[in-house]
Amino acid sequence: MKIAVDAMGGDFAPLETVLGSIDAVRENKHIEVVLVGDEEQIYKILQDNNETDNPRISIYHASEVIGMDEHPGQALRKKKDASIIVATSLVRNKTCHAIIAPGSTGAAVASALFGLGRIKGVDRPVIATPMPTVNGITVMLDSGANSNSKPKHLVQGALMGSEYAKLLLGKENPTVGLLNIGEEATKGNDVVLATYPVLEKMKIINFKGNVEGRDIPKGVVDVVVCDGFVGNVVLKFAEGLVTGLTQLVKDSIMSGSILAKIGAMLVKPALKPIAKKLDHTENGGAPLLGVNGVFMIAHGSSKAKEIKTAITIAGDLVERKIIEHIQQTMEIEGALKYEYDE
Repeated sequence: MKIAVDAMGGDFAPLETVLGSIDAVRENKHIEVVLVGDEEQIYKILQDNNETDNPRISIYHASEVIGMDEHPGQALRKKKDASIIVATSLVRNKTCHAIIAPGSTGAAVASALFGLGRIKGVDRPVIATPMPTVNGITVMLDSGANSNSKPKHLVQGALMGSEYAKLLLGKENPTVGLLNIGEEATKGNDVVLATYPVLEKMKIINFKGNVEGRDIPKGVVDVVVCDGFVGNVVLKFAEGLVTGLTQLVKDSIMSGSILAKIGAMLVKPALKPIAKKLDHTENGGAPLLGVNGVFMIAHGSSKAKEIKTAITIAGDLVERKIIEHIQQTMEIEGALKYEYDE
C-alpha cells in the first residue's frame, strides 16, 4: 500500500514529515511512502537517516509549495506544481492509495475537491476529528472544512460520520448527536432547527437528539455533528484547554512544597495514560470525508509522531474501505431527497 505524503506541508517540513514517514515505514511493513516535494531537501534527510536505499520510500519531485498564509484558491491556480497538488494527483491516478496533508487546511480541501472530486450525493466534504472523552472517542464533524453549512450539509455529515465511527470505534450502530445550545428540539439557529427533524426521521443513523458543548468530553454520543466554524472553535479550545491545564498543574507542583513534589512523583505513573489519551498528537490527523480518496489532514504544527500516526491511520482506512462504505451509504440514504426549511 502506497501513501503519498506532502513532505513540504506544515510548519516543520520537510524534516518532521520525512522523519515521521521513515518511522511509519519502519513500524508498518505493508506500507510504502511516496514523499512529494523538493527532491534535494528530502534526499538529504533520508541520507542523514540511512534510508536512501529503502525500497519502500521514494521521492516524487514537486517544485512549489503553498504557504500557510496564502489564499487557497489563488495559490492552486498559480502553483500547478505545488506539493499538495502533485500528491493529490498520485491518488487520483491510482499510483497511491491515500494522501497525508499537513499544510494549509484550505489548500488541502481545495486540492482534494478539484483533484479527487466528491462522492456522489455529497455537496461538501467534512473533516472528522476524533475527540478524547471519558468514554473513549467521539467523532466530531465538521471541524474546519466548511464555515457556512446548510442543513443538507449537516445531514450528509451525520451519514458520513456514522460510517466512519463504525470503522473507527468498532460500533455497529454508533449514536449521533447534533451540537446545539440546548437539548430541546426547539432551540438553536435556523440551520440547526431545520436539520433536527431530518435527522430524526432517518432510519440509517442512530440519532439521539441535540447535545451541548459540555456533553462532548462526557462522551454522551459517538458522533457530534456541527458546522465547520463551530467545530473548529471547539477543537482549538479543547487543545488549548488541555495545554493550559497541564501547564497550570506543572507550575503549581514546581512552586509547591517538597511534599507536593513527592506526591506528584508518586501519582505520575497513574497520570501517564490520561495524558496520552488527552494528547492530540496521538490522533495524527483527521480524514476529509466525502471526497473520492482517503485524504488525511494533519495539523500544521505536526511533528514526526503525528505524521507517523496519520500514515498508519490512512493505511487502516484504505484497508477498511472507508470510501466504499460512504459511497454505499450515500446511495442508500442520500440527503438530497429530504425537504428542508431553509
